[in-house]
Amino acid sequence: MDVMGSEAEARVRVGAAVPPLEIPVTRTLIVAGAIASRDYQDVHHDAELARRKGSPDVFMNILTTNGLVGRYLTDHFGPTAVLRKVAIRLGVPNHPGDTMVLTGRIEEVVEEPDGDTMTVTVRVVGANGIGRHVTGTATVTVPRGGAS
Repeated sequence: MDVMGSEAEARVRVGAAVPPLEIPVTRTLIVAGAIASRDYQDVHHDAELARRKGSPDVFMNILTTNGLVGRYLTDHFGPTAVLRKVAIRLGVPNHPGDTMVLTGRIEEVVEEPDGDTMTVTVRVVGANGIGRHVTGTATVTVPRGGAS
């Protein structure tokens, strides 16, 4: 195994942290995510209707959050990583002007029988200024030598 592979594999170990990713939450991100996921609920694109329903503004839908968690991990593990599963739970909402910081910690690494890949389970938290927006786990298959 080469030195680069050894360094990369050292980063893919139980307990290792995935570097944080800050995501500025804009109105455009919220609305675009809702449209892209075909979620036409008014609370995701109409601020006045969102306020009438008790929210201070439009807020991010779960499908956008799910996609951002996936992006966080595939960006970290590189273009050959394959996202296998995302299981998340929403907490406080993401509104325009928030910054969501995604953090992760590797909980499990399983060497696959093919000897070429590993399945990595990562505990993910996404927090903004008022608390945890998302918590959950995701599973990614990565080549041995792993993270970028």
